Amino acid sequence: MTHGREKSDRVVVPRKSPNNAERSATEAMEGRTLAKGNSRERNTPRTQRRPSVPSALERVRQAAKKDRKQRFTALLHHIYDVERLRLAYRSLKRDAAAGIDGETWRHYGERLEENLQDLSQRLQHGAYRARPVRRAYIPKTDGRPRPLGVPVLEDKLVQRATADVLNAIYETDFLGFSYGFRQGRSQHDALDALSVGIWARKVNWVLDADIRRFFDTMKHEWIVKFIEHRVADKRVVRLIQKWLSAGVLEDGQRTCSDEGAVQGGSISPLLANVYLHYVFDLWIQRWRNQPGRGDLIVVRYADDFVVGFEHQRDALAFQAELRDRFAKFGLELHPDKTRLLEFGRYAANNRARRGETKPETFDFLGFTHICGKTRRGRFTVRRQTMKKRLRAKLSEVKTELRRRITKSIPEQGEYLRSVLTGHARYYGVPGNGPALSAFRHQLTWLWGRTLRRRGNRHVPPWQSFRRHIDRWLPHPRICHPWPSPRLGVITQGRSPVR
Repeated sequence: MTHGREKSDRVVVPRKSPNNAERSATEAMEGRTLAKGNSRERNTPRTQRRPSVPSALERVRQAAKKDRKQRFTALLHHIYDVERLRLAYRSLKRDAAAGIDGETWRHYGERLEENLQDLSQRLQHGAYRARPVRRAYIPKTDGRPRPLGVPVLEDKLVQRATADVLNAIYETDFLGFSYGFRQGRSQHDALDALSVGIWARKVNWVLDADIRRFFDTMKHEWIVKFIEHRVADKRVVRLIQKWLSAGVLEDGQRTCSDEGAVQGGSISPLLANVYLHYVFDLWIQRWRNQPGRGDLIVVRYADDFVVGFEHQRDALAFQAELRDRFAKFGLELHPDKTRLLEFGRYAANNRARRGETKPETFDFLGFTHICGKTRRGRFTVRRQTMKKRLRAKLSEVKTELRRRITKSIPEQGEYLRSVLTGHARYYGVPGNGPALSAFRHQLTWLWGRTLRRRGNRHVPPWQSFRRHIDRWLPHPRICHPWPSPRLGVITQGRSPVR
């Protein structure tokens, strides 16, 4: 007769995120939870008899975190590893445009193992050559074209593998208020940090800044110098130099320059973050620690950043010194998109006392930020969909509906539902419900207009069309929580704006 459980029974305990108030949960999980498009490095599973063996990149992360001044002399073997190249290939978009060689993801995958072995050998022996990128243009919200570069598939693949390796080093260096193109961080994390920072700290003035043609004006010389702060492997540095000097092919003409990193490559976001880490992040960290400074918050997403100040004198001094700092490294604040405005919990009362209008608004990551009040009369930061973004999206839908004018109602409805759902998933923040309803109303009007253009015999009666609207265009809902609770869970008490 036996009592209790048999000895062979085991109790499985689920793994938990670290509960440490002194450390950001985002930073603690970065080694395991990677953003979309990045390879997932997994450690050897634990057993009772064998300890965990860290993966190759995990050992790099640990070494980089242990010594912030260490320079890594041997990194190339992580890049030309066939398994890492295979993971990089699988992370690429399957329907992405081809480069100048016309190679597509599917065609390259028909002989994947043979191609990867050949690429690995060329990387190992220094025979790999970067190809020029193909110039392409996409429209911006203001109607102007945005230049993009389309690298050849092998360059994308090697750049992705290189970015994975270098991210293991630089993720330990990047500061907490940097959110753009980082593992485990999103645009909504930056938006929440900004809202909570303005609400919780002594912010009376906001500098809404944008760097003019940032990706086109980064100096190659400075990029290499910044990379060499941490990377002493000359072969990896030469890889980056090859991509920077490959040039752009447009209308049969190849142009090369000693500045700029083409948008569209997998390595460009990392190079941009490294550049601004040394030019802006470390500098502003030293600037605000000087004696006599008031309270200050900063949130940066790529080349867009917002800085909040307690005192106007600090804001004016900062803006002047920042221009000089950027000029040293070939950068310039955009004159039309950079402005200083009075914003915060006391802005409305102060401006009313001076006989001025209500506080100005500013745009950041697709939202217009407004000084508002809750139902109880407390200050809050209201966020609404930018009108430019809304008009641009409706124009895009209008063009697409014209192209699909001969499609059936269910096919058109399926497309519109995907548009409405995707829009709500990003813009569905608390307080933005009216803008979401207005977007749904505009989609309904555009759909009815498209059906009327097909001819009277194809126009359904209103009651029938109303049933189609209710089926294919559901009422959008708020998808995101309030900033303060979610940010508190992510940061566990650590300031995300300092």
